[in-house]
Amino acid sequence: MIQLAILSRPNCHLCEEMKRLIKHVIRERQIPAQLEEIEISTRPDLERLYGMDVPVLLMDGRLVAKHRTTETKLVRMLWSGP
Repeated sequence: MIQLAILSRPNCHLCEEMKRLIKHVIRERQIPAQLEEIEISTRPDLERLYGMDVPVLLMDGRLVAKHRTTETKLVRMLWSGP
């Protein structure tokens, strides 16, 4: 099972866009993955690291995307691993 985490903040249109894309790809491609949503404004350590770089996508704990990604890139990342 692939562990995904999206680091986001409230009222972030890029964050919402990335969440929708991830959920769509997981569902449509039947990829064995779990998505955790982490609000960085409640985590000072993550806020310091990523600040305005959200959304940030982590796969199995490794950073794989910031700001935006495409469906093609996301599928490639999920099938090939970090």
